[in-house]
Amino acid sequence: MNEPIRVGQLYTGRIGPSALTPNKTNPTNTTGTNFKEMLEDRLVHFSNHAVKRLEQRGIELQPEQLNKIESAIDSAAAKGAKDSLILLKDMALIVNVNNRTVVTAMDGSSMKDNVFTQIDSAVIIS
Repeated sequence: MNEPIRVGQLYTGRIGPSALTPNKTNPTNTTGTNFKEMLEDRLVHFSNHAVKRLEQRGIELQPEQLNKIESAIDSAAAKGAKDSLILLKDMALIVNVNNRTVVTAMDGSSMKDNVFTQIDSAVIIS
């Protein structure tokens, strides 16, 4: 469970023993409710741009970091945020809160002297 999350995979933080589940087409539970719909608000997605930035900057996210990011998105959503800056140790993520998508990511050296625009909130995670 301490393996890094591979970029480009769908993360489902609180589901099952594994931190990752491949994106499956329409799995359902016994009551017939669409499983994907039930989990939709628990997912953290990564845009293609964010995936490229993570790879370029050599950033690997651990499952516990993804859990913290998910909690930060939950907190931002509870306050009505739409686009949030999430600061986690030596990385910054810009997240579209409504669709739970990391739009871009940068490491500590990329954050220096940077101005973050088009955000309405910031969440600092220790």
